[in-house]
Amino acid sequence: MEPEKARLRVALVIPTLNEVESIGTLIASIPSDVVGRVIISDGGSSDGTVEQALQAGAEVIQSGRGYGRACFAGAEAATDAAIIVFMDGDGADDPTRIVELVAPIGAGTHDFVLGSRLRGVAAKGSMAWHQRLAGLAIGFGMRALYGAPYTDMCAFRAIRRNALLALGMQEMSYGWNLEMQMRAARSGLRILEVPVDNRHRIGGRSKVAGSLRGSLTAGFRILMTFGRIAVEPIFLKPAGR
Repeated sequence: MEPEKARLRVALVIPTLNEVESIGTLIASIPSDVVGRVIISDGGSSDGTVEQALQAGAEVIQSGRGYGRACFAGAEAATDAAIIVFMDGDGADDPTRIVELVAPIGAGTHDFVLGSRLRGVAAKGSMAWHQRLAGLAIGFGMRALYGAPYTDMCAFRAIRRNALLALGMQEMSYGWNLEMQMRAARSGLRILEVPVDNRHRIGGRSKVAGSLRGSLTAGFRILMTFGRIAVEPIFLKPAGR
């Protein structure tokens, strides 16, 4: 495949909600020789995020509220992509590492590549203790269930688009990342976890770790998702959203 055609078949989906302080800088740092489309899937920002994203050259779609809903809408919109990369809009992930996520999929050796902040280097104070603990605990549970090599639920990840759409994703909130990992493992996708560094967010406040309420809400959704998928009969195909 020619380099230009290969580039156009990688789409980056960034779910956003009021990320005006970071989104322009983040989009400007995305490697254009790897990523062909940058899709901002916005959940109703009121702070100028959409305008900043458009000015920086990204596409913008309105997905409605819900982290998982934004991710799913972006993946659906990327109809010409073979590989979907997901990344949060706060600038904590290093876009130059996208090449390391997509390379194993492009080479045909893996279907799903997950970035692990616990295997990489995290800037001091960039991850709360409960984020680390949750990643390890959930990772232990998924290894026990499926033998999956997970240590994190990092949003920074890449997956073959057709494999993602075949998973039957249902969780449209904060349990999206976990559901993808569990369904990928249970479906027998070829999974690789690679180290990624975690930086301080460029600006704004985390919707999850930035408040007790956000942490509790996300934690509840993650636990509910884990329980639901763990007991879901393997032979039943999810009904969809």
